[in-house]
Amino acid sequence: MDGTERRQYPEKPARVYLFGTCLIDLFCPQAGLDAVRLLEREGIEVHFPADQTCCGQPAHSSGFPDQARAVALAQLRLFPEPWPVIVPSGSCAGTMRHHYPKMFADDALLQAEAQALADRVFELSEFLLEVARVRLSDRGPRERVALHTSCAARREMGTHVHARALLDQLPAVDVVVHAHEAECCGFGGTFSLKHPAISGAMAADKVDALQETGATTFVSADCGCMLNLNHTLQKRGGSLQGQHLASFLWRRCGADAGEAR
Repeated sequence: MDGTERRQYPEKPARVYLFGTCLIDLFCPQAGLDAVRLLEREGIEVHFPADQTCCGQPAHSSGFPDQARAVALAQLRLFPEPWPVIVPSGSCAGTMRHHYPKMFADDALLQAEAQALADRVFELSEFLLEVARVRLSDRGPRERVALHTSCAARREMGTHVHARALLDQLPAVDVVVHAHEAECCGFGGTFSLKHPAISGAMAADKVDALQETGATTFVSADCGCMLNLNHTLQKRGGSLQGQHLASFLWRRCGADAGEAR
């Protein structure tokens, strides 16, 4: 897949579901709250099904299809209304959109349910740009920022395009391109656990490239990558740290949240 998926985008809805992801729930709850604020800023009512858990990606990518299907099955019927399902993670959105129908290929009824859900799944930046059609008002000082996009978000969902377009709406934000922008950060879910030395070397290359840009922060729409790179940066010292895209956008434009839309 070349990361340039073509799809038909609906009109802006009155209501959406949020699928929060495990990492946001456990490690980056502020990113989830900021995603809600960005959606509500556009006049959209956000519903968060309390029984949601994992999308099933770790089991799926680690070669455990039965366990992945069991986890995915628990999510299928949590979103009964025909509203978009917004996912603040390219990798989780990619799993739900592209892999859920394949997981249930041997059961026509479940595959139809999985496909119906997949068709409503949008990564957050994609939804904000293409469906909500946001126009951001930058309220922050001039800032030099680098963008890191996860492998799945870039190659499976193509949402590096959407993230960059949102950042380009902020006139005081200078987005710099780093030398390893299209490369993996080394996280890769369980890859970092199975191959820690390789993973660490990949993260070091990425961090070197980020620091060489002179950026004051980096932005990512995937918490796994962000946490991996932030921990690598913390070990080195220095001030550079990453933020989830939702939190960065809210920090830059959230001051006008009360304005009429």
